[in-house]
Amino acid sequence: MRRHLVFLAALAIAAPALAVDLPARKAGLWDMTMDFHNAKLPQQTMKQCTDADSDRLMNMNFGGSNEQACVKKDIVRSATGFTVDSICSFGGVTTTSHAVVNGSFDSAYTVDVTSTRNGGRPMPGMAAGGESHMTITAKWLGPCGAGQKPGDVTMPNGMTMNVLDLQKARAPAPPK
Repeated sequence: MRRHLVFLAALAIAAPALAVDLPARKAGLWDMTMDFHNAKLPQQTMKQCTDADSDRLMNMNFGGSNEQACVKKDIVRSATGFTVDSICSFGGVTTTSHAVVNGSFDSAYTVDVTSTRNGGRPMPGMAAGGESHMTITAKWLGPCGAGQKPGDVTMPNGMTMNVLDLQKARAPAPPK
């Protein structure tokens, strides 16, 4: 259960930086390793089954387009990837993020994210001052495995959850 919470915390840290219109990843099974550089959290490796639709929905839902107000979402394409700068607020917490994305969404990429959180309660394992530095390394492994469906995430302990099913189970956001 702790690793499940670590994964969701990692998404919360990285999502504001990724809540932009990046290309969809190649459909199939992705190996993703998260390294929390200045936090007291162990490196986490998980496998994620995706297709174009689930990838877009995961970006929207965990990136916060339906719940987060982002006053800044700048994305600049480079020869090797993208640089993303964002300032987003959710639940009384403002997160300023800078992410450098290098590689190919068809085979392998890295995301280096630095973020500063202001407001809210400190996240477990986060460095003082609400600053975090995380690197996500992703590698396409091939088609999703037998019995897997888009949105499935297999945690390091072998537990599988479907982030799209979790999203459907959440209460709808109140109207604005």
